[in-house]
Amino acid sequence: MSAVWRAARAAVRRRRFQTSVIALVALCASATVILAAGLLDLSSAPFERAFAAQRGPHVIATYSTPAPPTGGTDTEAVAGPFGQLVLDVPADGGPVWATGPLTVVGRADPAGPVDRVDLWAGRWATDPDEIVVNILPPSSPSAADNFTQDIIGKKITTPGRPQLTIVGVAYSVSHTADAWVSPATMAQLGPTTAQVLYRFRDAATTEQVEVATASLPRDGLIAASSYLTQKEAVAAGPGTILPFLIVFGVLGLIVAVLIVANVISGAVVSGLRHIGVLKALGFTPRQVVSVYLVMVTVPATAGAVAGAVLGTVATRPLIGIAFQGLGFGGQLETGAWVPLTGLLGVPALVMLTALVPASRTRRLSAAEAISASAAPRTGRGLRVQRALSGIRLPRAVSLGLGLPFSRPGRTGLTMAALLLGVTSVTFAGGLAASLVRYGQAVDRADAVQVQVRPNNPSLGNPPTDRTDPQVESLLRGLPGTSHVTAELPMQLTALGHRDPVPVSFLRGDSATLGHQDQLVEGRWMTAPNEVVASSAALHHLGAQVGDQLELAYAGGHEPVTIVGKTIEGAFGGDTIFADWQLRTRLAPDHQVVSHEVLYYIRLASDTPVATYLAAVRQADPGLSAWSANFGLGNSFTVSVTIISIAFASIIGLVVALSVFNTVLLNTRERRRDLGMLKAIGMTPGQVVTMMVTSMATLGLAAGCLGIPLGVGAHRLVLPLMAEAAERDLPARITNVWTVGGLSLVVLVGVAIAVLGAALPARRAGKLPIAAVLHSE
Repeated sequence: MSAVWRAARAAVRRRRFQTSVIALVALCASATVILAAGLLDLSSAPFERAFAAQRGPHVIATYSTPAPPTGGTDTEAVAGPFGQLVLDVPADGGPVWATGPLTVVGRADPAGPVDRVDLWAGRWATDPDEIVVNILPPSSPSAADNFTQDIIGKKITTPGRPQLTIVGVAYSVSHTADAWVSPATMAQLGPTTAQVLYRFRDAATTEQVEVATASLPRDGLIAASSYLTQKEAVAAGPGTILPFLIVFGVLGLIVAVLIVANVISGAVVSGLRHIGVLKALGFTPRQVVSVYLVMVTVPATAGAVAGAVLGTVATRPLIGIAFQGLGFGGQLETGAWVPLTGLLGVPALVMLTALVPASRTRRLSAAEAISASAAPRTGRGLRVQRALSGIRLPRAVSLGLGLPFSRPGRTGLTMAALLLGVTSVTFAGGLAASLVRYGQAVDRADAVQVQVRPNNPSLGNPPTDRTDPQVESLLRGLPGTSHVTAELPMQLTALGHRDPVPVSFLRGDSATLGHQDQLVEGRWMTAPNEVVASSAALHHLGAQVGDQLELAYAGGHEPVTIVGKTIEGAFGGDTIFADWQLRTRLAPDHQVVSHEVLYYIRLASDTPVATYLAAVRQADPGLSAWSANFGLGNSFTVSVTIISIAFASIIGLVVALSVFNTVLLNTRERRRDLGMLKAIGMTPGQVVTMMVTSMATLGLAAGCLGIPLGVGAHRLVLPLMAEAAERDLPARITNVWTVGGLSLVVLVGVAIAVLGAALPARRAGKLPIAAVLHSE
């Protein structure tokens, strides 16, 4: 065994360049495998993982105060009781996302045996009149920083209660509260109920949760909410991101396997002369195989270790980007087996790949092995070269076109890697383009720049003495106003449906709000008895464009026809848009309170937002005005785009490395041929052209074949993501490919091939003739 080790160690030292390539390939393959395995691992049950990491409660119980501090027989852990009350925040009593009913709980800190809240910005509320709000963290750090700067320090005001200052932003995947205050502040506010959080030993199914809930103390129990309800509510979030993560994970795994197989098998096949020498020195066939296994496994193991470290480090930020916008990024951890896939899987794959060609050489004698490495190439490659010589192309190009046919197996592996690389780029490019168009459609930044709402006098702010129509008239008369639309949100009933239906009544220039750009089907409303519904609203109602609904409010009801469907509703919800006249017919006695109306303003192109905001406040101090662009962007769009670009770039780099290795092996095997070509007059530049052409041809073919696969994956995954989010997409978002764009993707395949072939091709061009042909 010592002879095998000495021979393998000598071969590793002598073939430094090949050893470096094997180590680099193993590093990239190991890192890629770990990244792909990590994404695939986390695509399985992300809610359950985050729920377990936060020690989420299986049941949120509400008791009339005081509440019992203990649980039932199946209880594993208990937190509480915490004082609880619901604050009714008016429309102008705080930031727009903090208005309405706000469930507030008194907790001393975010930790505890149950529901460990993720405090992702600011600090916990400790002093009187401080509050921490429950908000989903944005996906990108820049968006989180902008949001934090915009929210920390804001006030929440409710009539008859102390004003609360936001000092922190947290997130509970179980959504146990909308906000938290200190126990002292809760005592000051006056809790109306008590919250107790329970974790059970067995709570995987609805039946187990019901049995465990039945064992809880019943005295004073008002309600008990199961975590399964929250799980179903948040399932749409991960469902939108998992399909594309699975696609990239599978592509990454396949590319890593292909490149290892290509590099290692080529390294063994190119060492036929060395195998013959070993046999001539007395090595047995089994020892020869052992030498080659050790020779490739040593650098592969070193590379795999480094790749495992790199992949593990890189997986963490990718997880954060992928899941942070869904609220899971800070709690998800990959399984312990994920790093082992690269650390142990890649060396094992290397050994298996090297064993197959090395075993075939056992049947060769020493003379056959040595002569096989030096004999001129015959067969299919030579026949193709002769056929190409009759084509009117530069000789270096025709020779390059024929080179791939001399090693069909190696060419096939390289071609497969290039094919998957082009597929990844096509899929990532299409997904990014669709999401950019989606973001532009739902953002409406070009349609609305300013929002205005009259102050609520019950909050102590100076009220306006203008009525709703007078406020609209004032806004239309201000310099810089282009369009004004008034919106009044109301909860109506659709006859035959149990749940209330959010309806936004619009008056004024509603056609300029930007919702028309979101139309998936139908048209915008033009008559009082016509409505436009978001896709989520239609899903919940089980309706479609063309159907009729009977909307009811306070005893009155009116038939309406659904004439259009949008991607999203107001604030991304399941909203129905209706004309203001329908509200008048439906509820003629309903008195519109001015501070319930929200005004959307589109500014003239030359009007700064800050100047207009100052003009509104100067014209009427009883009006609150703010910029409609909060600078948050679309977290989901940013997450998917970043992941797509990152993973496509990683796969492209690994594929280029596969091409690099192929050209390197071809150069080593054809040293004699290259020397003879240079001896009869081929210049170094022509040698480079020949070698690059051989790979550019594969890149061109892979580009043509990979485009349908990438486009097919895009058209398969995008609808799955939209369906999980309860969004229907128009054709202009899904059909993003043009002839020019697809032509560029074809060139991407060529570019990857040329990039990988350039360096070894230049090295081939510099081969010295005398050194190559010294034995002739």
